[in-house]
Amino acid sequence: MRFKLRCFGKVLLVLVGIAVLGWMVMTLWNWVVPALFIGGRSIDYLHAMGLLILSRILFGGFRGHGGCHGRRRWRRWERMTPEERENFQKNLSSADGKRREDQA
Repeated sequence: MRFKLRCFGKVLLVLVGIAVLGWMVMTLWNWVVPALFIGGRSIDYLHAMGLLILSRILFGGFRGHGGCHGRRRWRRWERMTPEERENFQKNLSSADGKRREDQA
């Protein structure tokens, strides 16, 4: 029962956060755009949500920052011994894109 209540609370919090973010986008748009641009119009709440989704698609994507690949690399780095870390850093790519051991 506590698990369901906790999940419901998190879902409710996310939905309220999205609603508040949409309201903030609408308010900022209606405050800035009509004042700056001659043809700028005010938008309603649904247009603000659409603008928010569009900006997320264009600039942020939906995978978050780093994704699972970043965590996987960090876990691998944590499991390395100091000698393995030093060897890994020696073999990092140089400015021209080739590993140092391949250049020799």
